[in-house]
Amino acid sequence: MSIAPVIVLAVIAIVLFAFAAAGIKIVRPYQKGIVEQLGRYKATVEPGLKLILPVVQSLTRVDMREQVIDVPPQEVITKDNVTVTVDAVIYYEPTDAQRLIYNVANFILAVTKLAQTNLRNVIGDMSLDNALTSRDNVNVALREVLDDATDKWGVKVVRVEIQRIDPPVDVMDAMHEQMKAERNRRAVVLEADGTREAAITRAEGEKQAVILGAEADRQQAILTAEGEAEAIRAVADAERYRELTVAEGEAGAIRSVYGAIHDGDPTPDLLAIKYLEALGTVADGRASKVFLPTELGATLGSLGAIAELFTGDDPEGTVGSEVVEAAPVADDTEGEPAD
Repeated sequence: MSIAPVIVLAVIAIVLFAFAAAGIKIVRPYQKGIVEQLGRYKATVEPGLKLILPVVQSLTRVDMREQVIDVPPQEVITKDNVTVTVDAVIYYEPTDAQRLIYNVANFILAVTKLAQTNLRNVIGDMSLDNALTSRDNVNVALREVLDDATDKWGVKVVRVEIQRIDPPVDVMDAMHEQMKAERNRRAVVLEADGTREAAITRAEGEKQAVILGAEADRQQAILTAEGEAEAIRAVADAERYRELTVAEGEAGAIRSVYGAIHDGDPTPDLLAIKYLEALGTVADGRASKVFLPTELGATLGSLGAIAELFTGDDPEGTVGSEVVEAAPVADDTEGEPAD
């Protein structure tokens, strides 16, 4: 047997194996396959093992995972004519593998240029302060514009993030000075507010102290007055009790004397003698004048009769018949003193 047929068979076997191997394709779970036959679109295949006819058919894999594109930094002029450097990031997700392959030649370049252009438009309509403080608004505006533009490419723009906005150095210095001045102003305002609040609080405290002091003085005066009233009331009660006791004692003494006098059945002579003793006591003083009532005449007449009885002299036999009358007492200037 010759070697030539064996070599031919081996070559045919190798060609068939290579042809079969070229027709076996594997699509990963996060991919979709675009099958073309003789240069024309045939079908979109799902993940798994796929068999195609080599040379006649071809399979292109499309990654359907969310992708990220870093937009290179670029200079943008704001509405208030400040040049800033803006750097953004775009997150997108393919939705239609067929349109992504056939509707755009270089999607990465196209979406990058589109993002740069719209960055100029969006930032250009905003002032520097708004651009720095309203990044969320910038992100939303860019996402809406890019999502509308890339919809025909079979891509959905998930979100757009502004990484940084860098103003010029001189503008940054001015912003720092402005921020410093604003912070100083806030510090001064806060200090003034604190001083005012402290003054108000101090005044309120002093007012409350005065009110409490006045209230304390009033309470003290009330308590003192009540104490004095209680003391006066107690003294008055004690004085009344003393006077009642003295009066009761004197009344008892008078009743005792009066009873003793009646019990002793005194004679008029004894009464006259006691009367004279009482007159002696009245006249025994420092006064130079003594005023006696008019009714004293009858008493003095009785005393004269009594004296004649003791002496035994009654020349005219008229013992007890004479009555000595004292002048009526008019006042201190016209009254006659008793001799």
